[in-house]
Amino acid sequence: MITKAKDQDFVAIAKEDGMMWPEKVRRVSIHKAMPSIPRRHAASRLRSVLIFWGAHSDSPTPNLSFGHLRFLNVLDLEGAPLKEFPSKVFSLFLLKYLSLRNTSVNSIPSSISKLLNLETLDLKHTQISELPVGILKLRKLRHLLVYRYEIDSDDRIHTKYGFEPPTQIGNLQSMQKLCFVEANQGDDLLLELGRMNQLRRLGIVKFRKEHGKALCSSVTKLTELRALSITAITDSEFIDLGCLSSPPRFLQRLYLTGRLQSLPEWLHSSDSLVKLVLKWSQLSEDPLLSLQHLPNLVHLELVQVYNGEMICFQANGFQRLKFLGINKLESLRVITVEQGALPCLEKLIVQSCKELKRLPSGIEYLATLKVLEFFNMPKELIMTLQPNEEHGDYLKVAHVPDVYSTYWNNGILDNFALFTKEDKSSSLPSPDGSRHKHIWK
Repeated sequence: MITKAKDQDFVAIAKEDGMMWPEKVRRVSIHKAMPSIPRRHAASRLRSVLIFWGAHSDSPTPNLSFGHLRFLNVLDLEGAPLKEFPSKVFSLFLLKYLSLRNTSVNSIPSSISKLLNLETLDLKHTQISELPVGILKLRKLRHLLVYRYEIDSDDRIHTKYGFEPPTQIGNLQSMQKLCFVEANQGDDLLLELGRMNQLRRLGIVKFRKEHGKALCSSVTKLTELRALSITAITDSEFIDLGCLSSPPRFLQRLYLTGRLQSLPEWLHSSDSLVKLVLKWSQLSEDPLLSLQHLPNLVHLELVQVYNGEMICFQANGFQRLKFLGINKLESLRVITVEQGALPCLEKLIVQSCKELKRLPSGIEYLATLKVLEFFNMPKELIMTLQPNEEHGDYLKVAHVPDVYSTYWNNGILDNFALFTKEDKSSSLPSPDGSRHKHIWK
C-alpha cells in the first residue's frame, strides 16, 4: 500500500509487492518491507529514504541497492537486520544523514571517508567500539553518536559503552554532539576535545581521576557546551573536576557517574543548569545543601550519592524542581521536607532505599505532586499507605493522584497501583497488568 501527498513529495509504503512509485517523489518512508527501489527517472528526485523494520524484526538481510540514488541526502536504516556496513552507501556522495541505529553492525570501513558531506552519523545501539582514521576527513560532521546501554541489575541502572576515537579527533571542528568517547587514550585525547569549539553535547566514559586536569582544560574552551556527561571507569573511581574554575556559561544538563570527594565548587554557580544526574558519588555530606538554590534546576536524580542517614529539603529550596529521583541511598532512614520546599514538584521516585521505612516527613506539603512511585522499597513503608492501616500515612498522600509500588517478583517487574486518580477508595493494592512502569530512565 502506498500513501502519498498531493504534490507527490512524500510517499509512505507498507509491505506490498509490485508497487509503482510516483515519478516526482522526493521522500520515501518504508515500513516492514524492503521493496525494489526504482532506477532511472522514477527515483531521480529522491532525497530521503527512511526504512522501519521494527524493534524485533525477523526479516532477512535486505539487498540495499542505493548506489544509483546519487542525490540522496538522508538514509535512515534504524533497526535493519544488518550485520555489516552496507557498502553501497559509499557511492552516495551527497549524503548528509546516515543512521544504522539498533542494528548489529560491528565495524565501519575506512571507505567512510568518501562521504565528505556527511553531517550526522548515528550508530547508537550498534556493536561498534572504534572508528577508522578515515572518519577524520569528514570535516562537515556535526553529530557523531556511537554508544549503547546495557541494563545489568534489577535496579534498572544503565551501563554505557562508548567508542575509541582515532587520534587527532579534534580535527572535526564542526562537531556539535559527540557521545560517548572512551577516555582510555588519556590526556592526549581529552586535550583534543578542546579543539572542538562548536561542541554543544559531550559524553565521556571510562574516565579516571588523573584525567581531570586535561578535561577541565578542554571544557574551559568549550564555550557552547550545553550538556556534559562523564562516567568513571568503575563505581569506585573518582571524578576530579576541581581544576574547573567556573561552569560553561550555557550548561543545562550535567551527568556525573563516579565517586566524588565533594561536589565541585563551580556547581553552586551553575545558574543555567536544568537537569542534574549524580551516580556513585558516595558523599559524606548532604548534597542538598549545595544544590537547593540552583535557580533553574527542574530535574534531579541521586543514585548512591550520599552515605548519611538523613536528608533534608529546606524551606525555600529547589523552587523550580519538577522531577526528583532518590535511588540506593542505602543508609538513609529519614527524609524531611520543610514547608516551602519543592513547591513545583510533580513526580517523586524513591527506589532501593532499604532502611527507609516511613514516608518523607512533610510530604503533605507537596501540593503539586502528581505521581509518587516506590520501586523495590521495604514492605514496612508500603504497608503504611493502606487506608485501613492504624497509625498509617495514607492521609499524608491522599492529595496525590497516582501512587505506585513496583518491585521484582521472580525476575518479572510487577507494578501495583496503591491508589490512583480513578480509584481513590481502594483499600488494598491491586495489580495493574496493563501499566508496567519503566521508571528510572
